[in-house]
Amino acid sequence: MAVTALPKLEDVPETMLATLYIRALETERPDALLKDEKAVELLRRFGPAFERVRRIRMDEEDRVSIILRNREIDNTVRDFISRHASATVVHLGCGLDARYDRVDDGKVEWYDLDLPEVIDLRRQILRGEGPRYHLCAASAFDHAWFAALDPVRERDFLFVAEGVFQYFRGEQVKALVVALRNHFPGSEMVFDAFSPLVVRGNNLRMRISHMGVRYHWGLGNGRDVEHWSQGIKLLEEWFPFSRPEPRLARLQWITRFPFLAKSIGVYHYRLGEAPG
Repeated sequence: MAVTALPKLEDVPETMLATLYIRALETERPDALLKDEKAVELLRRFGPAFERVRRIRMDEEDRVSIILRNREIDNTVRDFISRHASATVVHLGCGLDARYDRVDDGKVEWYDLDLPEVIDLRRQILRGEGPRYHLCAASAFDHAWFAALDPVRERDFLFVAEGVFQYFRGEQVKALVVALRNHFPGSEMVFDAFSPLVVRGNNLRMRISHMGVRYHWGLGNGRDVEHWSQGIKLLEEWFPFSRPEPRLARLQWITRFPFLAKSIGVYHYRLGEAPG
């Protein structure tokens, strides 16, 4: 397939291209921890667009950590779909992630939500809408998009946010989670988060190197979110350094220090109880 220029390249954030690039490289490994054929297809189609992310210095452990978080959230989504006959997944800040293609069971109702320019780009290079697949052009923090789900309010909802919340302020994240709990009681949510230590470390590196994106919010303890609103319950938390992974062997010393071992995590919650 001929290499084509990526539409509106100057508008595509590096963070969006970088995670796509990492998934594509991982997929082509014989020992891949995650397979994402859509990412490989986009890398082949739009190779020149990825030149700037190829130059970003990232350790193998950083890439593996991203892939493991990606895989863990995929597994959480698959489990939710298997437990609910009327599963509806809303992927907040979906970027160019083809998670729907990786986890679709042929029955799930799916909404990919992101800013209008991102949804525009998805339509051009990924897919348009289908009978069970929907695109929603909005900021996750503008709660007006809740109305788009009103026709399917009786279904079981899982809200997914990966690589999103660290870029926003704590009060914004809290307001969104509480609004989802109030509007969709009994729904579930899964997101990844960094500890305040990682947030400070990233921002210090950014000031020194003048490269990268500033983080704003960090989660010190998964139970902290339970105090945001009555009925929010932590169901499961997962940390990449808490389980043996050969490609993270160089960093296994981190497990001796809980504040480091739990500095990057995936958190799964129930948002209140469904009406009786």
